[in-house]
Amino acid sequence: MGWTDAQYKRPTRRDTVAGLVGLAAVSALPKEGMGANAFGLEVSKPAFGLGLVTYNVGKDLSLPDLLKVAKESGVVAIELRTTHKHGVETSLGRTQRADVRKRFADSGIVPWGCGSVCEFHSTDPAVVKRNIEDCKRFVELVADIGGRGVKVRPNGFNRGENQADTLRRIGDSVRACAENAAGAKVEIWVEVHGNGTQEPANMQAILKHCDHPSAGVTWNSNGTDVKNGSVKASFELLRPYIKSCHINDLYRNDTGAYPYAELFGLFRGMGYDRYTLIEVGRTPGDAAACVEFLRYYKALWSRLAGGAA
Repeated sequence: MGWTDAQYKRPTRRDTVAGLVGLAAVSALPKEGMGANAFGLEVSKPAFGLGLVTYNVGKDLSLPDLLKVAKESGVVAIELRTTHKHGVETSLGRTQRADVRKRFADSGIVPWGCGSVCEFHSTDPAVVKRNIEDCKRFVELVADIGGRGVKVRPNGFNRGENQADTLRRIGDSVRACAENAAGAKVEIWVEVHGNGTQEPANMQAILKHCDHPSAGVTWNSNGTDVKNGSVKASFELLRPYIKSCHINDLYRNDTGAYPYAELFGLFRGMGYDRYTLIEVGRTPGDAAACVEFLRYYKALWSRLAGGAA
């Protein structure tokens, strides 16, 4: 997650509607001054689409209900975070995996991939090896359900260890996972995550050391991306490696607004044609509440991204 629960301020419906009205007003301004161009708003449809991570929206929904919610709300892709009620886990047998694949195909929703919690920063070689083996099982699962990638993560530096050594260990581990994944035509997405490791320069060091085409990053929309009100410098460090993206609150929260209009403009500029996936800090509740939340969210996203998906 880019924002912690302590930083998250859950919006009321009034907050969300106010945000929509404000964005609508911005998009109606003339192109001079603080008009559409100044906010990075475009009128053409973006090449990238809106997806969903089941953390936390949809985490308590069965797979059929999750797919129905996505369809009704206009979400086009799902990253299935492990341990959630959808039940798409490495323990599934061949028949169950085929059923998952068919359900996605029938729904028209893209099974973007699996959000594992595999992490490789530990100083214990046995722990690192176990996480690499777990990642391999997720690669098999993603290939079987017709997905694109497996999300992994660093989770911070080790006390007393040289940070460069930690980054190299993570890079070596990601390379091992990517080499395995390449044969299955699956990618490894390293989430920009962890205390210190989430700094874009450190993530760049991991991917440079990894040096494998099947490995990249999941941009995570962290507050630490923002330097002097802009994400451009951070984005440029990781642009060659971006293969997926998590987005969180499009409205203001206690730490201030993340510059999503700028981020989406940078995505447009690089020709990003994948997904920006919703990953927010609270679950709206049941299926009906999820649909309502996601419809509001998509309206905000469409304004910022430059067109309906």
